[in-house]
Amino acid sequence: MKCMECGATVKKGVTTSVSEFGECVVIVRNVPCYKCTECNEIIYTADVVKQLEEIMETAKTMMQEIAVIDYSKVA
Repeated sequence: MKCMECGATVKKGVTTSVSEFGECVVIVRNVPCYKCTECNEIIYTADVVKQLEEIMETAKTMMQEIAVIDYSKVA
């Protein structure tokens, strides 16, 4: 697979996703992704995007100021 930004090779890895909802921040750790070896662009598969959306919807219902969620434990 090639990076859509720079064309370099991407490799499987994990990353941390950070999203803001108004006054709240949701941090999801250990999210599977593909990372560019050159520019560090992050690419998610469709399944991961769907799971992240579900995690975010769940987090909204129990919102605090900051929520830290481990993807590997909820996916």
